[in-house]
Amino acid sequence: MSAAPPENRARRTRRKAVALDAGSLKDLKSLKRRIEDAAQEQARREAEHAAAEARLRRERDLFALSVGPVFPLKRTVRTPVPRPKPEPVPLQRQRDEQAALREALSDEFDVESLLDTDDTLSYRRSGVGVDVVKKLRRGGWAIQAHLDLHGLRRDEAREQLAAFLREAGRQGLRCVRVVHGKGNGSPGRQAVLKAKVRTWLVQKAEVLAFTQARGSEGGAGALIVLLGSPPSSA
Repeated sequence: MSAAPPENRARRTRRKAVALDAGSLKDLKSLKRRIEDAAQEQARREAEHAAAEARLRRERDLFALSVGPVFPLKRTVRTPVPRPKPEPVPLQRQRDEQAALREALSDEFDVESLLDTDDTLSYRRSGVGVDVVKKLRRGGWAIQAHLDLHGLRRDEAREQLAAFLREAGRQGLRCVRVVHGKGNGSPGRQAVLKAKVRTWLVQKAEVLAFTQARGSEGGAGALIVLLGSPPSSA
């Protein structure tokens, strides 16, 4: 095969060069458009940011104008307020006292021989004169506190009575009333609690005397009890 003449090779070379120049020009235009688009996007973002900053400044200026001058508060030293602590509850001591009281007050104690054989079945401790009981029956001492045992079971009534007498002794009370009821609501209308209260009272060293209450103070359903200071234990 014979080689192409030199003028043909020159024409092909010129056509290739023209094609390359056209492609390069097309790429340049595309690049220019991308650059312009990027510049416009950047300008848009900057404009939005500037607008947001201007809006915030206007809002801050409006708030400052509405509120007026603002000054920071002075820091003050807070003084702690002491809170009183609740007093401890001597639960164990209370349980021990209740156990001792249950043991001290016996239901089997024979009280009949200690009661005066009158219609009120009054009681006075050895060494207490008869006139004391008469004065107690007439209301010679003001009643300073009372305990109502209505509706309680025997064990509950015994503990309530012992606690009541203990508290009365702490307060230095001399005359109290104990309401035991007449037994009308008990099975067989037997005044069980009435007899038990008398039995428990005569076993307490601080009980000097007791007698049935007057009608206005409970009558046969209550006792008026005279108290003294219990002997101190050695």
